[in-house]
Amino acid sequence: MVLTIDIGNSNIVLGVFDDESLLFISRISSNIDKTSDELAVMINEIFTIRGIDRREIDGSIMSSVVPALTLPMAQAIRLVTGGDPLVVAPGIKTGLNIKIDNPAQLGSDLLVDCVAAAAMYPKPVIVADMGTATTLSVVDEGNNMLGGVIMPGVKTALNALTAKTAQLPQISIESPKKVIGTNTNDSMKSGVVLGNASMLDGMIDRFEEELGKEAFVVVTGGLSGEICKHTKRKVLHNPNLLLQGLYILYKKNS
Repeated sequence: MVLTIDIGNSNIVLGVFDDESLLFISRISSNIDKTSDELAVMINEIFTIRGIDRREIDGSIMSSVVPALTLPMAQAIRLVTGGDPLVVAPGIKTGLNIKIDNPAQLGSDLLVDCVAAAAMYPKPVIVADMGTATTLSVVDEGNNMLGGVIMPGVKTALNALTAKTAQLPQISIESPKKVIGTNTNDSMKSGVVLGNASMLDGMIDRFEEELGKEAFVVVTGGLSGEICKHTKRKVLHNPNLLLQGLYILYKKNS
């Protein structure tokens, strides 16, 4: 079994693969004050709840966009499994040619997304990851990661809106009944959900104009499910893309 861990700005996502099967996914908050011992206890408890014997973990891999958690998590994994994790960092074998101006600046989450998309789907492929930030990246037929865009995430933008406006409430991110809202909550739901779906449609169009051809589109990230229901462009929703990319990288580098 292989333990995969994605440390994001909001959540740490854990998954265990047995051969090609993803056995489970668990999420814990990305609290930078957690010590390695505390993280080890949480991982061990997750294994217990999921019925996983930690002695059956053959290896592990992690990506992190939260530097303050990278070392404590690596130490926690060592405490639980007895082995050091493979960390997604410059020098790891990816099979991709990184064509951005400074490849060292590429976030490990974007890299892993692109590795998974390039291995699993037709190219060129556009990857949209809707988390704390919303990112779109593209890989062409030659396995070149060409670059992409970064913008405020769905929840990040909503939090900023409600924090800066005295009369707008926090709302759940769910589909509106219609585009034209007739009350504050429905108007906000329409703006957040349908607005982000329209953003995806428009950005895909612009990517394809620049590429000069149609592209396959895969969408992932914790807030992507509701948005994908409303895109006019055909997209594939894969909530497990990043963990699958970690597993692919583990196999390439182990």
